[in-house]
Amino acid sequence: MNKIVFFGTPDYVLPVLDTLKNHGYEIAAVVTQPPKLVGRKQILTPSPVAQWAEKQGIRVIDESPKKIVNTLEELDAEVGILEAYGRILPLEILNVFPQGIVNVHPSLLPRWRGASPIEATIVAGDKVTGVTIIRLDEEIDHGPMLTQFTEEVRSDDTKITLRSRLFRKAADELVRALPLYLEGKLELKEQDHSKVTYTTLIQKDHGFIPPQYIALALQGDALQGYERYEWLIPFVKNFTLHPSPFTLERFIRALDPWPGAWTFVKLGSHNAMKQSRLKLLVAHTEKGSIAHLALDTVQHEGKNPVSWKQFKEAYPEARFEN
Repeated sequence: MNKIVFFGTPDYVLPVLDTLKNHGYEIAAVVTQPPKLVGRKQILTPSPVAQWAEKQGIRVIDESPKKIVNTLEELDAEVGILEAYGRILPLEILNVFPQGIVNVHPSLLPRWRGASPIEATIVAGDKVTGVTIIRLDEEIDHGPMLTQFTEEVRSDDTKITLRSRLFRKAADELVRALPLYLEGKLELKEQDHSKVTYTTLIQKDHGFIPPQYIALALQGDALQGYERYEWLIPFVKNFTLHPSPFTLERFIRALDPWPGAWTFVKLGSHNAMKQSRLKLLVAHTEKGSIAHLALDTVQHEGKNPVSWKQFKEAYPEARFEN
């Protein structure tokens, strides 16, 4: 029986843990982020991976990576498996395991290295994505590939729907490739580092869409106004788009539910316009002689979500402008 240590934190990696356990791998411990304050009552809550491990009677390690090298050495595990751990591992931890650490990354590396590959995939309008399983080295998402598979990106995919599909399939691919890797029967392939693109960790304010882009997209692409705008996507390195009904709709889907797309809207009479934040929860594009963005559900700051029709009825003078 192969002994492993699993590095991960969120709930969407649990299918991989279940699959590993069901295929007979001994999970010596999980390494995860420490408990966090959750909800309105700010209850200190262990990560989903920690909760899963506790139910299985598996050891939970949630200290800083720099403090756990000796602990990991004592576990005497053959390999580490990492998925969405949320921390960068120092070289000392990579060297603990005889077979290194295998990382499951939700993109077709070297495209979309970094922390936000699924969001970048949707925003960029990629038709195909996938998962790449690599052996970690000292650089971010840089190591040689064990295997890679593709997955179609659907026209209505959000971050959650696409991520869920990718990690469910990744679980099966991992247990197929891992035995071959551990037995030395799998030839690792270098990535084509000349084609690399990078993403960064998404921040709360990264969901902002300039209001003039919304105004243009609602009116439709017949205005021919988009080419003069370069929209810098903040969580993708050196990546810009022309704002259009299609790019804005993808952006709204990609950042649903967190941090969520939002903009500023001006409300009130012409003589007393007040600027407010407006969350853009659901939208779609309507095609025809003029393609335009159609808002479905929005949320005015401090209010409950409503349909765009309801919002317009409540604020008929609402404007998207600087």
